[in-house]
Amino acid sequence: MSDGSIQRRYRFGTFEADAATGELRRRGIRVRLNAQPFQLLVMLLERPGELVTREEIAGALWPDGTFVDFEHGVNSTMNRIRDALGDSAANPRFVETLARRGYRFIAPVERAEANAADGNGAAEAGPASAAAELEPAPGGILPTPHDLPKASRPLVNALFLLFQLMYLGFYVGALANLAEIQDLLAPLPRAGLVYHLLIVTAAILIPARAFLLCAVLFHAPGFKRRFLRMWIFLLVFDVMWSLAPFLLLHHINFGLALACTALLVYSPFVQRSLVLMGAGGAAPAAES
Repeated sequence: MSDGSIQRRYRFGTFEADAATGELRRRGIRVRLNAQPFQLLVMLLERPGELVTREEIAGALWPDGTFVDFEHGVNSTMNRIRDALGDSAANPRFVETLARRGYRFIAPVERAEANAADGNGAAEAGPASAAAELEPAPGGILPTPHDLPKASRPLVNALFLLFQLMYLGFYVGALANLAEIQDLLAPLPRAGLVYHLLIVTAAILIPARAFLLCAVLFHAPGFKRRFLRMWIFLLVFDVMWSLAPFLLLHHINFGLALACTALLVYSPFVQRSLVLMGAGGAAPAAES
């Protein structure tokens, strides 16, 4: 069978690239990507986990005799790919920049070859980088990065930091008003257990929030991975501390405390989304 009768497709995350038609699709919906950026994307998909040098890219996209600013051209082409994939140079999920050398596709890639006549395809697993994970399957309850809107890194960082400061305020405020809280809890069954649990969790969570604050402020490497690993534990504590407004019943009414609690139950999910949107990512690099 000749090569011309083979249609090669590449699947990665929620995307599929069809080399024969020059189309990029996400969950079956076509994503606009011009021919030159698509050609570079296919070059990377053909060699997942390997360095594709800037010289190779320039030679493939602009044959000898073409007059162009190669450095600007390569950077511009890569930016278009990242825009289409919702990726970033500072916090890459698909394409990693190797400064002054080239690029590497870091997500797992599945190759599918189909006969052009009948369209039947057999999937062939390609090399995969251990540094990346497959995107969650569509239809899950928790959002994936592709389900979230794009926002500027300073904005998502600021919102994430505000959440951490809010929780620190809860913990410090509770520890500073233990006598009032003990009086408020007195009518409850097992009031002593609840009281001591509040003290212990506040003491544990203060350094945890301080770590998150510092990690975002100083762009700690691997922050996204670390946060997602600890998120399930934070979720348990955050849901418990969503009851914090009821500790203020000496100052606010029951209805307001209930409304605030309902909002706070959602806050751990907001924090997770902000991290997926880039909160705490590496400081922007000079090169695309």
